[in-house]
Amino acid sequence: MLRELQCSFPVEVSSKNLDQNGGVLGSTIVNSLLKLLSDIKATKFGYFLAVTKLKSIGNAHRVESHLHFQVKFCCRTFIPVDGEVMIGVVKNITAHGVYLKCGPMNLVYLSARLMPNYYYVSGEHPVFLKDDLSKIEVNVVIRFRVFAVRWVEDIRKEFRVLATIDGESLGPVSSTQGLDGLDL
Repeated sequence: MLRELQCSFPVEVSSKNLDQNGGVLGSTIVNSLLKLLSDIKATKFGYFLAVTKLKSIGNAHRVESHLHFQVKFCCRTFIPVDGEVMIGVVKNITAHGVYLKCGPMNLVYLSARLMPNYYYVSGEHPVFLKDDLSKIEVNVVIRFRVFAVRWVEDIRKEFRVLATIDGESLGPVSSTQGLDGLDL
């Protein structure tokens, strides 16, 4: 789900970035904000996709050789929600399930238990196969439903998503159905 949020973050700018008058250009502060957001990637409110509006830049506070500014801005985030139908690409297959990449989420797990009528076929290139010969293999596009979501704040700070393909119109997406130009 896409969300619009208003956020406030402390942004640090090196004193080396001062102009001739001793001021800091707004673009330097915005670039520092964007770098900060790209390093953070996600919070419990979602994955940062874009800054949509800069609301305000607070007064500078000098800390050693840096200036600190409180920046208020609006941004668009993406957060996975239980029941939401999404599309992902298979990146890895094990006997217990499939790992997908979906947008900014690098780890969506589709358990073998949540793939009804599919069975695991081991080998050099393992796959999950269904009686009608539909196949789940690496680089196949899958339409799935979010079964469960958990925010985990470890070193990676990410959402852990459990997926299912139990339901109508879920599972491998054939190339004839198309993806409307989506780049996964």
